[in-house]
Amino acid sequence: MRRSTVLATAAALSATLALAGCGSSGGDKAARKQAGPAADGQDINVRPLSDLKQGGSLRIGIEQWITQYNINQVDGQQGDAQSIISLVLPDLFTSDAKGAHHLNKDFLTSAKVVSTSPQVVEYELNPKARWSDGKPLSWRDFAAQWKALNGSDPAYEAVDTSGYDQISRVGKGKGEHGVRVTFDKPYADWQRLFDPLYPAAYIDSPKKFNSGWADRTPVSGGAFKLGTYDRTGQTITAVPDPKWWGARPKLDSIVFRVMDTRAKTDAYLNNEIDYTNAILPEDYKRLAKAKNTDIRRGARWDEVHITFNGAHGALKDVRVRNALQAAIDRKGINTSFAKDLGFELRTLDSHFFMPNQEGYRKNSGSYATYDPGKAKKLLDAAGWKGADGATRSRGGQKLVLDYVLDADAVSSAVDQAQIVQQQLGAVGVRVDIKKVPANDFFNKYVNTGNFDLVSFRNVDQVYLSMAYATYRQPRGRNLFQNFGSVGSPKVDELLTKAARTTDRTESVRLYNEADREIWKLGHSFMLYQRPQVYAVRAGLANFGAEGLADRDYLKVGWVK
Repeated sequence: MRRSTVLATAAALSATLALAGCGSSGGDKAARKQAGPAADGQDINVRPLSDLKQGGSLRIGIEQWITQYNINQVDGQQGDAQSIISLVLPDLFTSDAKGAHHLNKDFLTSAKVVSTSPQVVEYELNPKARWSDGKPLSWRDFAAQWKALNGSDPAYEAVDTSGYDQISRVGKGKGEHGVRVTFDKPYADWQRLFDPLYPAAYIDSPKKFNSGWADRTPVSGGAFKLGTYDRTGQTITAVPDPKWWGARPKLDSIVFRVMDTRAKTDAYLNNEIDYTNAILPEDYKRLAKAKNTDIRRGARWDEVHITFNGAHGALKDVRVRNALQAAIDRKGINTSFAKDLGFELRTLDSHFFMPNQEGYRKNSGSYATYDPGKAKKLLDAAGWKGADGATRSRGGQKLVLDYVLDADAVSSAVDQAQIVQQQLGAVGVRVDIKKVPANDFFNKYVNTGNFDLVSFRNVDQVYLSMAYATYRQPRGRNLFQNFGSVGSPKVDELLTKAARTTDRTESVRLYNEADREIWKLGHSFMLYQRPQVYAVRAGLANFGAEGLADRDYLKVGWVK
């Protein structure tokens, strides 16, 4: 469930680059709330494997049909794709509840920095580790992934080259199963590279990399493999791979079923899926009363924001983007969403850290302060004139922006779009809400920069350098993950320095300095940290709100 390239892309993105927003507003006096979950907060019904029965199925609802299983390619960044691929490909390192990274011994017997000048990392692969085509994992897989992701050949449609572009050589290490990676510049987050690992034979050309993983996985290398793809029934089924060399999974199958987000609560109550989000008040009230159901809460790296597109139209002007920042009232949005939550919702003033993380600083300054008067002055200065209550214009052109919204969006996302529409309208900016099909939302709109305003979530940014692709300047048609194309040489320089700094204190300082510049640029408008609140079948163990930890499907199962 983590985003392994940025942000997760989610990677990464979701479960997700997923829509989120505020709940319905109301006038009830807010009850006193508990503090949010701690940084290492998780709730997964921990049980020893001896308590679990062998067999059974886990049914999971996902946002859309997966069209790209190469998560290092832009269309593979949808979060469900990342969740599924982490199940079937080698995951070299896993994160615990505190966000610390550990060797996955099913794939590696060791991995360590053996030199700092230059930085050299040596990996020792588990001799038992094999791809499903029978070939052993080898240094050639590492070399092919480096070639595809280092940015030297633009024919590879790589979503994020950070880290890989600092490697000077990948070669054979000590012995038959060794890998030696040499960096020309230090890279602090080296553990996030090659994770997951893709097989050389299936990514060693631009054609294979870009389209060889479309709609299906040509090969696997994990405890599970994808057994069936039922596009008619909109289900993807993972089953244990009989060639797996590690501990036997408890589950017989994991079924991923595409469904409308708004239908998931009913699907859970009708016993069609085994867990679902319970964060929205209208869902929580129904799910909390369901039989044999746990409400599990955790503190995930999960942020809700609005992206501004600076590539075209009025938003190319930073003054207009700054005006939008001043015109949007975060307090109103966040209060509306959190009205019925049982614990505090944390307003977010950083693009890199969650409020419950070490290193968090409030870097938004005046750029997140609600000030309609300031917004009007900025718009006037940019040449967009208009009387109160009227849409502004310049040179005969109206100031009209589209806010792209998933047609299947939950009520909170619709509420958020409508609140933003109302707030921006108050300063003379007309916002048209443009609903698009769920399966097109990321692939045809977000990923291609086909929007003025859009809201989604970035999740599981467990390595700080994962953010680079989101804030770096695009190169040609490659937006990386900077879908709004807002960036600067200064931000690129700061993020590059931060990624090369192995001193944690100095690295945190550089990321916070970059964050202040990102707020000034009007790249995106952070709203809040979204907590995990899930309804889960009570008999399901080692599963639920993992927080900063990776989900370990080898340990997931049903209590006897």
